[in-house]
Amino acid sequence: MNDARIPPPSGALFDQPLFVLEMANNHMGDVAHGVALIRAFAEVCRDFPFHFAFKLQYRDLDTFIHPAMRGRDDLKYIKRFSETRLARAQFDALVAEIRDNGFLCLSTPFDEASVDVIEAQGLDAIKIASCSMSDWPLLERVVRTRHPLIVSTAGSSLEELDRLVSFLSHRGKDFAILHCVGEYPTPDANMHLSQVDFLRRRYPGVRVGFSTHENPDNTDIVKIALAKGARIFEKHVGLATDRYPLNAYSADPAQVRRWLEAAQQALLLCGEGERRLPFNASEHASLRSLRRGVFARRAIAAGEVVGADDVYFAFPPEEGQFTANDWSKYATFTADRDIPADAALAPDNSVRRDVRDKVWSIVQQVRAQLADSHVVVPGRVDLEISHHYGLERFDEVGLCMLTVVNRSYCKKLLMLLPGQHHPEQYHRQKEETFHVLHGEMTLCLDGVERSCRPGDVVTIEPGVRHAFRSAGGVIVEELSSTHFSNDSFYTDEAINANRDRKTLLSYWMD
Repeated sequence: MNDARIPPPSGALFDQPLFVLEMANNHMGDVAHGVALIRAFAEVCRDFPFHFAFKLQYRDLDTFIHPAMRGRDDLKYIKRFSETRLARAQFDALVAEIRDNGFLCLSTPFDEASVDVIEAQGLDAIKIASCSMSDWPLLERVVRTRHPLIVSTAGSSLEELDRLVSFLSHRGKDFAILHCVGEYPTPDANMHLSQVDFLRRRYPGVRVGFSTHENPDNTDIVKIALAKGARIFEKHVGLATDRYPLNAYSADPAQVRRWLEAAQQALLLCGEGERRLPFNASEHASLRSLRRGVFARRAIAAGEVVGADDVYFAFPPEEGQFTANDWSKYATFTADRDIPADAALAPDNSVRRDVRDKVWSIVQQVRAQLADSHVVVPGRVDLEISHHYGLERFDEVGLCMLTVVNRSYCKKLLMLLPGQHHPEQYHRQKEETFHVLHGEMTLCLDGVERSCRPGDVVTIEPGVRHAFRSAGGVIVEELSSTHFSNDSFYTDEAINANRDRKTLLSYWMD
């Protein structure tokens, strides 16, 4: 058939779509009919690249049915269960046939004694029926097994669902839950396939599937359920004969083939959903041809750093050149040979360096220092990374700053990472007060140094030159009058001339 001939380990049971064929009582209490049924569906399933399982139902009828109710042919289910009764040896024969045909083997137990049988047979998983999902004596017995669990949820309340998921999660069980509607067959108006969405949102990380009882000729429903994220499917199956007709909700082999073909087509159309799309060379080439190329606005000499004023963007791009998509605040370009005006910037005449990794490293250090300090930061506050002489020297000279508020008054958090110093500057308008929250630093005011520890408060008046450094890292609360972007003056003119000395990040905390 396919890989299902070798049952996967329990942790891998749900690693690809799993289709469970529910035999229920459709063996009709006739082992030979059950064997024929298994073989007929094996012929169908071997053509599809999924995990497949056959599922039985176990009831210890001698204890399951109340003594006063035994033999009651006027009660539908008691009559059916009794007429399709199989002995343990007969179930063993069906399990052997299921495995010989490459299927995984599951069973639904309706009592504790049946769980003992499942363990003795070493089945691959246990299915819990909707009617049993709040049967706590049965659930307490089931969670003591090693078996993965698949639980149908028809008719359950939200409270019952929450309790079930909590119960199984806290016991470390490998399990999945199935959206299910307990009508046989289920009319379209009661299908509620968006419950798959609901279950996935409410229980992130829990595998979700669909136990289906629709008209067996309907192949649209499985497509929709798969597109919504269901990856486990359960369907009642049967094999019609002159002696054993099919019920209205069980599918024959031809109907199951069409069902699986629909699922395979839907899976193909849905494609990748757990991560971003895989690389598509044809798509990439088509999109690249529509981008703007990067061209030299003036003649650029070898060794020059190429800035935004030195280039323009135009269509069409030349083959292999850098495009506007390669240009960003995280990228630096350096000419490694002379580039004439209007020539394309390309890997053969310039070097592009991407500093995203460096920025990400700084973000991680900021997060770690905040966590170590227990300083609470407002959600979604912007992070400003100051790299006065470029990111390559940030570990030596730089500052990270979080602006909490900037109105007629201003509050910021200033952070030096271990070993950093902030170069000397002054303000003409702003008066600021430093309050050390975490760590220690050396503060230099108009050339006079002083040590500052947590709790120290220092006011810096307009015009006072100030610089600071920290060996182990420091977090300082800065309270000031309004901050103006043009009110910071560095005594090193090289910093004032640096147009790209700040990197701003809005989404860095998650």
